[in-house]
Amino acid sequence: MSLFIKKDIDRLLADAKDPGVSEGGHSTGLKRHLTAYNLTALGVGAIIGAGIFSLTGVAAANYAGPGIVYSFIIGGILCAFAGLCYAEMAAMVPVAGSAYAYSYATMGEFIAWIIGWDLVLEYAFGAVTVSAAWSGYFVSLVTKTLGVRFSDLAVRFTKGPWETVTLLDGSTSAGIWNLPATVIALIMSAILYRGIRESAKINNVIVFVKVFIILAFIAIGWGVIDSANWIANPAASGLARLVPAQEMITRHGREYLGFGWPGVLTGAGVVFFAYIGFDAISTTGQEAKNPQRDLPIAILASLIGCTIIYILMSLTMTGVVNYKNLAVSDPVAVGVDRIVELRHWSPVAGLALAFSVKFGALAGLTSVILVMMLGQTRIFYAMARDGLLPWFDRVHPKHGTPGAATIVTGIFVALCGGLMPMSLVGELVSIGTLLAFVLVCAGIPILRITQPNRNRPFKTPAYWFVSIAGAASCFWVMTGLPLDTWLRLIIWLLIGFVIYFGYSRKHSKLRLGK
Repeated sequence: MSLFIKKDIDRLLADAKDPGVSEGGHSTGLKRHLTAYNLTALGVGAIIGAGIFSLTGVAAANYAGPGIVYSFIIGGILCAFAGLCYAEMAAMVPVAGSAYAYSYATMGEFIAWIIGWDLVLEYAFGAVTVSAAWSGYFVSLVTKTLGVRFSDLAVRFTKGPWETVTLLDGSTSAGIWNLPATVIALIMSAILYRGIRESAKINNVIVFVKVFIILAFIAIGWGVIDSANWIANPAASGLARLVPAQEMITRHGREYLGFGWPGVLTGAGVVFFAYIGFDAISTTGQEAKNPQRDLPIAILASLIGCTIIYILMSLTMTGVVNYKNLAVSDPVAVGVDRIVELRHWSPVAGLALAFSVKFGALAGLTSVILVMMLGQTRIFYAMARDGLLPWFDRVHPKHGTPGAATIVTGIFVALCGGLMPMSLVGELVSIGTLLAFVLVCAGIPILRITQPNRNRPFKTPAYWFVSIAGAASCFWVMTGLPLDTWLRLIIWLLIGFVIYFGYSRKHSKLRLGK
């Protein structure tokens, strides 16, 4: 049979409605528990995380200045193209698997395998990356804010063996194991194993906490904004004054032209990754109570809400602190220190605010890990249900979750989070997600042509423009990633090809007529 054999949408929907049992006699059915609110909270939980607590400062200091607000607006618009395409696909094909399932119906099994294997980069390695960031904020909260001193041995258990730590005498040493990253991954996998309803409830609480703290930061900081910090280019007029003039910038020993509107566009490419969590909503389509209505609402509501929060946060941070001082790993903490100074608060009040914000950062990163791991287990489940992977479609008889997929994902993220440096996998997450976006956008016009009469509870407006603009913008952002990231993606895909031709193609239920 052709590599591009397609799975009919009607069969996708039938399998989701009556999934049956796996070869070992295990149930393969998921339970529908998620409401529109739960789904929206999952999207917010995945979107608001490392982006707001780190990317904002980096992009402002290195590329856009106070014009970072325009970068967020541009990034939000670019991501909205993909979001509209996802909304149509998710409402039309409300099954587990997200872009993998959509590609199976539009482009065939081989492309579906590529995107499914590629989504491992987004979800599993995304959880690894964020767990490492969680560890950094946790250590900062305990040592810098609470004043706890770690012994030399304890410090070495906060980084992996390929990273360095600073010992008590000021010398450096290699880490042993990033224990906080491992522990948080295991806790999140245990929550996911217990059930989707329990996971959603915990995520709802975490999202409420972090959004409340972020809005409190904005409210407190807004009153002490120095508008002079927004005037990055006195020679300009109007809103263009937020964009620093172009200048020669030296980074990593190289000189190049930076800032200006090209810097704003580059910043948009950087902060684009702050939005990509909405994709995780579509992986839970098979667990939504009313997916045709609720999935589009959740995808678009989380995008719009988070875009507004990002804009307000970037305006507050660059208004309180000059953008040149935000090139740090924890720019929000810098903003907190400046707010305390400007408001002349006591050390106790300053400590309380710093603790609250860092706690909010931890909450934000925790929900990202939870949702990323949730997405990964559903991708594994969908691929195993089609026979392309073994036993990941087994569902726990009591909890109604893909137990095997959850255990394997938890162990994988815990091990990699403990050992791998965050910088190694961070850009892989980005390129994997962008490739998924490109294929989902491309699938919209394909299905509109091949199946024009298919019921579409939500229709992408001006779909030719939106789908092409979405695919093109995502590919444009991909081209800005380093060459070594592309090489790692190629190596990853080659590993996937070996698995597909060695196992998946021979066990495909579609090919076997099952």
